[in-house]
Amino acid sequence: MHESELYPDAKVTDTSQLTRRISVTHIEQSKEESEQLPVYRLYKRRFAGLFGFILLALVTGMPWAWFGPISTDTAQAFDISIDQVNWLGNIISCVYLPVSLLVPVLCTRFGIRRCVEVGVVTLLISGWLRYAGTITTLSSESAYALLILGQFLSAISQPIFQVLGPKYSEMWFDLKGRTTATMVIAVANPVGGAIGQLLSPLIGTARQSILVLAIISTVVTPALFLIESEPPSPPTYAGSKAPQSLYSLLRTMVGKVRPDDPAYMTPHERLDFVIDTLLFGVLVGAANALSILSAQYFEPEGYSDTVSGLLGATLLLSGVLASVVTAPLFDRVLTHHLGITLKILVPIAAGSWLSLIWAVKPNNTGGLFAIMVIIGVCSLIMLPVGLELGAEVTRNADGSAAILWCAGNAFGIIFILAEGALRASATASPPYNMRAAFVLHGVLVMVVGASVVFIRAKQARREMDERMAQHLHPTRCVEAVPMYPLDTAYSGQSIRSIEKESGSIQDRDDFIPLPDKRDDVKADVIETAVQPDS
Repeated sequence: MHESELYPDAKVTDTSQLTRRISVTHIEQSKEESEQLPVYRLYKRRFAGLFGFILLALVTGMPWAWFGPISTDTAQAFDISIDQVNWLGNIISCVYLPVSLLVPVLCTRFGIRRCVEVGVVTLLISGWLRYAGTITTLSSESAYALLILGQFLSAISQPIFQVLGPKYSEMWFDLKGRTTATMVIAVANPVGGAIGQLLSPLIGTARQSILVLAIISTVVTPALFLIESEPPSPPTYAGSKAPQSLYSLLRTMVGKVRPDDPAYMTPHERLDFVIDTLLFGVLVGAANALSILSAQYFEPEGYSDTVSGLLGATLLLSGVLASVVTAPLFDRVLTHHLGITLKILVPIAAGSWLSLIWAVKPNNTGGLFAIMVIIGVCSLIMLPVGLELGAEVTRNADGSAAILWCAGNAFGIIFILAEGALRASATASPPYNMRAAFVLHGVLVMVVGASVVFIRAKQARREMDERMAQHLHPTRCVEAVPMYPLDTAYSGQSIRSIEKESGSIQDRDDFIPLPDKRDDVKADVIETAVQPDS
C-alpha cells in the first residue's frame, strides 16, 4: 500500500526539493553574515602619506635646536644675552605643552588632514617672521620680538606631526608595519634637530642661517598634499575603532571609568602608562636639553661650537640608525617584547648620562663621541617603543602620544632652566662650566630610570588585533557536516566545505550544489496527527 493511502492526512514532500531550498537559504544567510564582517585592507598611498609626515616632521624639528650651536654668535649678532638665546628654544618647549594636548581634540573633531594643514601654515609663517627679524635697521628688542614670535609659531607646528604619528600608523598600517611607521615619524623630528645643529654653524652668519631655515620651511610645504586622514577600509581592528578622546583617557587614569567602558584600563595598565610617561619624559627631556645647551655644555671645556654641534648630532643620528634597524624587528620578531627592551636599554642610557659628570673634560673628544653614540642608540630606540607601549596599554594612540610628548617637553624645560641656573660663574675654573648641571642631569635620569623594574608592558592592543586578524585571515579548517536522512533541519549540507574563521562561516567557491533529482528520494511525514483506533 502506498504511504499516502496509509496516512491520508499527511503532507508528503520530496526531500530533495526541500533540502535544496534549505541549502539555498543557508547560502544566502552565510553571504549576509560575510558581508557584515569587516574588511581589513592596506593601500599603497600610505607610503606617500608617511613620506609627507617624515618631511614635515624633519623640518618642524629644525627650529627647536637651530640656535643651540650658534648661541654665542646669535647673542652677538642681535645684541641679546645668552639666556635670551636659550629662550628661543625654551619657547618651543613651553608652547608645545598646551598645543600637544589640543592636537588629539582637534584630530578627533576635524581629522588628521586638517591638523596637518594647520601645522604647515604655521611652519611657513614662522620661517619668514624669523627672517624679518634679521633686518639690520631694527632695534635689538624688535628683532628679538620677531625671532621669539617665529619660534612661537613653529612650536605650534612641531607637536602636530609628533603627536599624530602613532595615530597615522594605526590608521594606515597593519601589525607588520605599524611600529616601523611610528618609528620613522618619531625619529624624523629629532633628526631634523640634528640636521639643524649641523647646518646652523656651517652656513655662515646667524642672519644667513635664519634665511636658510625660512627657505627650507617653504620648500617642504607641498608635502601636505601627500597626507590623507584615513583609508577607505582600516588595516586592523584598532584602526577601525572610533577614536577615543583625551578626556576619556584622563578620566581612565584617575579611575573614573567603568570596567565596561571601551576606555577602561586595569590598575596595572595605568601604572605602566605612568612609568612609561616618566621614562619617556625624562629621556626626551635630557636629549632636548643637550640639543639646546650643547655649546654651553662643551665650549667652557675647550670644544668649538662645531664640535659641540657634532656631539649633539652624533647622539641623534646614531640613534636614528639604530631605530631603522630595530623597528622592523619589533614588527616581525620582537613583537611582544617592548617591556624587556625597556628594561635592558633604560639602565644603559641612564648610566651613560651619569658618566658625563666625569667625561666632560678637556681633550676627551673620542670618549664624548662614544658616550653620545651609546645614549643615542638606547634613547632613540625607546622613542617608538615608548610611543607604541603607550598606545598598547591605553588603546588611545593620539591621546597617549600627546601625554608622552608633553611630558618630554616639560622635563626638557625643567632641565634647561635648572641647569642654566647651575651654570658656574665667570670666576670659576673653567669659567661658566656646567659640572653641577651634569650632576643634576645624571642623577635625575638614574632615579627615574630605576622605575623601569616595575613595568609589565602587556600589549593589549596588539593582542586584540592579532585575534581579529586570525578571525578574518586564519588557516582554513574544513569540517564535514553529517547527513541526517530524515531530519530536514540538517539535510542538504553534505560534502560542503565550510571555511571557519574563529567561529565565522564564509561561503566557498568549492561548494558542491545538490542535484535537481536524487535516486534516494525519501518520503517525509510532516505535521502528522496520529489518531487512536476507534
